[in-house]
Amino acid sequence: MISFEASDRLVAAAEEWGEARLEDRDEALETKVEQALLEVEHLVAGANEVDFEVDGRTVHLEPTDALATFLERQAAAKGLDESDVLALHVDLFARVFLEDEERPSNAPPT
Repeated sequence: MISFEASDRLVAAAEEWGEARLEDRDEALETKVEQALLEVEHLVAGANEVDFEVDGRTVHLEPTDALATFLERQAAAKGLDESDVLALHVDLFARVFLEDEERPSNAPPT
């Protein structure tokens, strides 16, 4: 089991997600955590499910063997803890599936 604290960026994305879908904060945070963890697990291990829980802002993940090995290698290479490496990867995907409010002027019509 690997645990980490949800970043302010992830919490803010969850709040935005929840406001747009009329979900409460805890439910929205769980949804955003699941989306981000799925992105990481899928990229590393091809997984389509994650085994996790959220307790306040603490996320607990039972990683696949492939993800655990990946995190272990990255942590050793960078001198970090595996939970810190996972938190960084999850934070990269914090805003996945959120709509940007402003589209670039040269974007094609939707």
